[in-house]
Formats: sequence, C-alpha cells, structure tokens
Amino acid sequence: MKAGTIETPMFVVDVQRIRRNLERLAEVKCRTGCRILLAQKGFALWRLYPLIREHLDGVCASSPNEARLGREEFDREVHVFAAAYSEADVHELVQWVDEMDFNSFAQWKQFRALVESAPRPIRCGLRINPECSTQDHAIYDPCAPHSRLGICRAAFEGESLDGISGLHFHTLCEQNADALQRTLAEVEERFGDLIPGMSWFNFGGGHHITRADYDVDLLCELVSDFQQRHGVQVYLEPGEAVALNAGVLTATVLDVVRNEMDIAILDVSCTAHMPDVLEMPYRPNVCRLKDNFFPMPSARAGEPGEQAHTVRLAGLSCLAGDVVGDYSFDAPLNAGDRLLFEDMAHYSMVKTTMFNGVQHPAIALYDSGTGKLEVVRRFTYEDFKHRLA
Repeated sequence: MKAGTIETPMFVVDVQRIRRNLERLAEVKCRTGCRILLAQKGFALWRLYPLIREHLDGVCASSPNEARLGREEFDREVHVFAAAYSEADVHELVQWVDEMDFNSFAQWKQFRALVESAPRPIRCGLRINPECSTQDHAIYDPCAPHSRLGICRAAFEGESLDGISGLHFHTLCEQNADALQRTLAEVEERFGDLIPGMSWFNFGGGHHITRADYDVDLLCELVSDFQQRHGVQVYLEPGEAVALNAGVLTATVLDVVRNEMDIAILDVSCTAHMPDVLEMPYRPNVCRLKDNFFPMPSARAGEPGEQAHTVRLAGLSCLAGDVVGDYSFDAPLNAGDRLLFEDMAHYSMVKTTMFNGVQHPAIALYDSGTGKLEVVRRFTYEDFKHRLA
C-alpha cells in the first residue's frame, strides 16, 4: 500500500507485532506457571481479544464498564481493582468478576456481605502499598508520599484477614525486572508475615516484559522463587507490554506557518489523541512517509538541528499547548506530507478524547505478514454528539 493512500488520522495496530508480544508473555507463563492478565486500562482493542485469549488468562478492570467488556468479549478470568467503589459499582461488578480487590479495610467491610452473597463465587483481595518508590515520575508512582493507592502496613494492625485470599501490589511503570526485585524485597520485609495465609499474590503491571532489553530471566527467577517459597499463585497484569511497539498514529500536514520557526499544523491533536505526550511527558518517535509501502517508514525525524530542517509539530485544536515537539527532517515539511507517530497502540488509544470535536482517528488492523489493512472503526459526528446531551 502506497503511503499516499493511507487514511489519516488513524491508529493502525500491527497484529503480527501483537502476536510476538503475546508469545513473549506466554513464554513467561510456561517457564514460571504464573498467570497473566491483560490490563485493559492500557489496551482494550477488543477486536483482538480472540487472539489475546489464546495466550493470556484473563483481564483486569478498573470499573464496571471494563469488567463487563472483559466478561463479554474475553470471557476468562476477570479481576477488578479501583481506588474506591460505590454501592452501585459493586452491584454491577458482582455480575462480571471472578476477583475483587479493595483499597481499604473500610471498603472491604462495607461490601463484604454484598460480594459474598453474589450469584457467582468471587475471591477477594487487598491492594497493599510497599512504600517503595522505584521511579522518578510522581504522577505514575503509586508509592509516592501521600499516595491514595494501596494499604500501608501500619493500617493492618488490629484488622482481620478473614475472607481475604490474596494481596495485590502495583508499583511499577515501564520498568525492568530489577525494579520488581527491589519491590519484592520490601513486600516481604513489610508483609511477609501475612503471606502464609494467602493463596495468590498479584504483582500488578508496569512490567516492560516485551521491551528488547527486558531481563526476562530475572523476572522468571523472581516469580518462580516467590511461588515456590510461599506456595501462592502469582499473577502479572501487563497492559503496555501486550501492545508495545505494535501501533502507529498516522497524520497529514495541513499547513506550515512561520513564527520564528516553521510550525507544521497536523490533522491530529496532541491533547486529544496523544495525551501522554503532555502528561508523562514523553517524546514519540516520528517518521515521514514518502513513496514506499506503508508502514515501513522512509525517514525518521531527528532531534532539533540534527537534520537540515527543524520544525515544530503541532495539533489543530484551540489549546495553545497542543504541541508534540520540535523535530528535524532532511527536507522541509509541506502540506499533504504524511507522518507516523510510533508506539501509539497502548494508552494513547484508550485515553483519547473528542475535545473541540476534531476528527477522531479511525482504528485499523494491519497484518505485516500479508500487507492487508482492515479499517475496523471510523468515528462520526454522531459519536461526538452523543457523548453529550
């Protein structure tokens, strides 16, 4: 397929890359006996759930909507955790979930009877806070000071664990196995006396297992050792690792304006379509498509000044800060040029908005083995209108 025929804006997910990521995760399962869940908060492209179901054991959810999606479209294990539940949430969740984790003893006590009277058996657990920060991004650090996520060890004093079958921590974000190693040491130091009464232990997400430099051997060693020493079933719940490097966002240059430097206005919006670029923040890799077949990029953009022509890439919304960043190219950008933003399958897709009513990216599945591209969803005015009343 020629670059000029590619629809923009559009998220394009490479099914073969998803498959390769899943095979890596399945290898971890085979070597350790752990169970792995898809974290839908990171990747919820349910059209691919039949493929993902071949390799993973279920999904984890953070809301009734995610839990229902997991039950209806994945239909294996469905686990849920939220910082707090309303009574209406719990009434709905008990229809869908196999496991429910609580963020406080107060909520566990409030809803225990309701969960235990559910029409389906539901295991219950508690999320713990090991108070062990392993990263510098406070916005993504559940162990940051005054974090609302997880129960600190001191809060367990005087509390009964009757009815609780497992503990859950989630402390990592895009990290390697050495961060898990440090966290486990703190978990066992602070909560080791509670583990003998548990049947399962959830190590959460944030494990960058499918990244090229990830230490899979260390991960397998840590998981296997923990299971053998404590006699528990370990769960992992990656989201990003399932879709890492598996998708792109296509864009077209609409105009190039000048204000002391060239500024390319694109048909995508950073704030609406790539919010993590502003929130994290991070700098996505960008490629310019020329005459070659999609999705093989012909030229990756460089740092400002690295190549001959530096330009600011900006969105088309009314937000003044709707800016991706400054990049350099081997030739000037012109209206009509096509760009690819790399690694956009995880989080970007689930966090998009319809701010300003700008055209929402379509969603397509691409098979890099056959070259087949299938557009599975386009968004219309009706989608925008019916988000509001």
